[in-house]
This record gives sequence, C-alpha cells and structure tokens, in this order.
Amino acid sequence: MHIHILGICGTFMGSLAVLAKELGHRVTGSDANVYPPMSTQLQAQGIELTQGYDAAQLDPAPDLVVIGNALSRGNPAVEYVLNKGLPYVSGPQWLADHVLQGRWVLAVAGTHGKTTTSSMLAWVLEHAGMSPGFLIGGVPQNFSVSARLGGTPFFVVEADEYDSAFFDKRSKFVHYRPRTAILNNLEFDHADIFPDLAAIERQFHHLVRTIPSEGLVIHPTTEPALERVIKMGCWTPVQTTGEGGQWQVKLLSADGSRFEVSFEGATQGVVEWELTGQHNVANALATLAAARHVGVVPAMGIAALSAFKSVKRRMEKVAEVQGVTIYDDFAHHPTAIATTLDGLRKRIGDAPLIAVIEPRSNSMKLGAHRDGLPESVNDADQVIWYAPPNLGWDLAATAAECKVPAVVADSLEAIIERVKSQAKPGTQVVIMSNGGFGGLHGKLAEALK
Repeated sequence: MHIHILGICGTFMGSLAVLAKELGHRVTGSDANVYPPMSTQLQAQGIELTQGYDAAQLDPAPDLVVIGNALSRGNPAVEYVLNKGLPYVSGPQWLADHVLQGRWVLAVAGTHGKTTTSSMLAWVLEHAGMSPGFLIGGVPQNFSVSARLGGTPFFVVEADEYDSAFFDKRSKFVHYRPRTAILNNLEFDHADIFPDLAAIERQFHHLVRTIPSEGLVIHPTTEPALERVIKMGCWTPVQTTGEGGQWQVKLLSADGSRFEVSFEGATQGVVEWELTGQHNVANALATLAAARHVGVVPAMGIAALSAFKSVKRRMEKVAEVQGVTIYDDFAHHPTAIATTLDGLRKRIGDAPLIAVIEPRSNSMKLGAHRDGLPESVNDADQVIWYAPPNLGWDLAATAAECKVPAVVADSLEAIIERVKSQAKPGTQVVIMSNGGFGGLHGKLAEALK
C-alpha cells in the first residue's frame, strides 16, 4: 500500500518510514524542515520527501496517512486529510499494529538516555546473535540505520513519553506493550504538554500497567519519581540498578570509561569502552539487566558493550582542526548538559572546555528549565549561549548567573568569532542542541582552519 507520513523527518517518524518501506509499502513523506541526518537516511532508502505541508501532496490520495505529533489542527495537510475523510493513524499506533504485534518488545523509557540505552541494548542483542528489530530516535553507529525489522521476535524500541498525535494525547509508549521495560530516570520535561512532574508520572504508571506479570521492570534506586510510579501499582517483577540495587558498578576510572559490573553480589566482568560519564555507566547497567532477561548472559553483554560505538550526535567527535576538538551533542535539559560536561571533564583533565548551547527544545523555549541552566555548565571553562530569535525569556540573566564566564550570542557568526578568539590547541568545544544548529559544527571547523 501507499503510506504517506506527515512530519517524516522527526527521529521517530523517519524510523517508522524505514520500517514501512522494509515491510514492502510504498512510502512518501513531508516535513516543514527536511534536514540531515534523517533526510539523508530516508533518501538513501528511496523514500520520496516533500518540503512543506501543501495539500497537493495528498492527491492522488495515499492508502493511509500517518500523522506525526508535531502536526496540529490548522495545518493544511491535516485539514485536507480530515475534510476528504482519508484514513489516518498516529505513528505509535501504526507501529504497535504492524510491527510490534506478537513480538517480545524491550522498551527504554525515561527523561534522559533513551536513545543511547536503546542503541546499547540493540547492539548487545545483535552481538549475541539475536538479530533484533529496533526503532531508535537516533542513528547508532554500530548499525548506521535508526530502525529495522530484524530477524527474530525481539524488538527494541525507544519509548518516548511525548504525546502520540493531535487526536491521541496518550504518551507514545502506552501503545508499545513491552515485556521488558527499562525506566531510566524521570524528571520534569516537555513543558509544552505536561503541566508538572506528577502528570508525567501518571503516564509512566499507564506504561507500567501494560507490562505482563511474566515481564520485567528495571529502574535505578536513585530516582524518587520512579519510586512513586512503582508505588502507584506494579504487577511485574522489578530489578534495580545502582547504589543498593541488584545490579551495581565499581568505577575503575573516574570518567566512567572502565567499570566493574556485579549482579546480586557476584562480579560479572569489566566494561572498557569509548564512552564517558556516570549517565552512560547507568545506561550500561540497565542494558545488561534487560539483555539478561532475554537470555544474554552478563559476560556476553559486557563484551558487547566494550565494542559499543555510541550514537550519532551523542558526544560525537565531528572535527579536529589545529588541535581544537569539536563535539556534537544532543543535550537539551540541564541534567543532560551537566552529566555530559562532567564525563568529558573527567576524561580531558585540565584542558580548556568551551560549551556552546542552543536552548531549542519546547521546554527550553518556554523557560521551564531556566533555573537549572547556570549550574549545569559548571564543568566548562566558559559557555556561549545562543539566543534564537523566538526565545521567550531573558537568556542574558541566565548567563549572568553562571559561575563560569558566559556570553550570549545572537548569530552563528558571533559564536564562531568568540570560539576563534578563545580556542587554542588542546581546547575541547562541545556544541549542544537538539536541532541542526544551522550547520554550526561544519562552519566552525571551516573557520578554525
């Protein structure tokens, strides 16, 4: 059948398109912004993309329209679908009905680390010869695609708490019915759709309600919000990670690049990998617990993690010019910014570290995370805040509260000039945004030459 996807360049919808194509459907799609890495991945798969939402793209009518959660009433394509009575569905519903039905779903939920942990888990299963299917909100470097059907019943899905569509306000993950569920952490986010943390906890409770009594829930011991979720009702065995949990680590290097894993008091082995940061150590523990649930012994999981290459845009080293290293990172929440900088700082020691941050997520634009931002950059030597034209609050006041030197730039040129004037051989520059940032990474690398 011919499936047309509205909002196809989002990480979730783009991955959905890849799966639909693999199932043999003719897939087309459109988005307001067609940009890499999703656009290049889709074009490589032979999926036809249209820029914008002109209703003409729906004539002749496709057999089914999958509507992304970024689209709302008033969008010309949405109005056309409704007026013409074309069949339509949300992305998560389509995934549940056509891909996940009858499979052993391993879902990774939480405020931070979903993409990285899903990628780790898919890789551990792959390394163990289990050929899993997966849908991940990013491109894992061990696979170079963000989704595939796989050759066995196992399917790893990044389980997002964001809503499903303008006509379905449930969290996406309520559709997935996992047998193995990782709840990584839980903080307030998505201020555009959730009034407070309690509202998000309620959605996580809805997810827990769908997990079978023969399944497994995995969560860290250090998250009060997840403790509250479990107390609302849990009908499934639980395994805990971290301090006082069944799964524990002993750090063998401060930056988290080497650590020993134990399960129920017995040492399982040592992970040595390219990644840094306590957050990634926590992600690894949850991964090993989930993989063990489907039959991968921890020693085999540990061997797989040691060959794990992370995800594009997760502390991805994109250039090294004149001794200056540039990283691309997806962090867009104060906790993620802080843990990422902490991991890098422990790896590089006293080397100069410049953070360039774009407050781009909906929650950031609404100012929901404003109070946590000044402290999140303490591990940097200096920070450049980018003020996009549509930011609804005073970024200069945030910069003034930072303990490290902080400036606000209102253009990419200003950022580049600032970095050029400050960077010297050995400097590490981390660019943080959940969007394309106007191609700043490449422009900066070019300017430093």
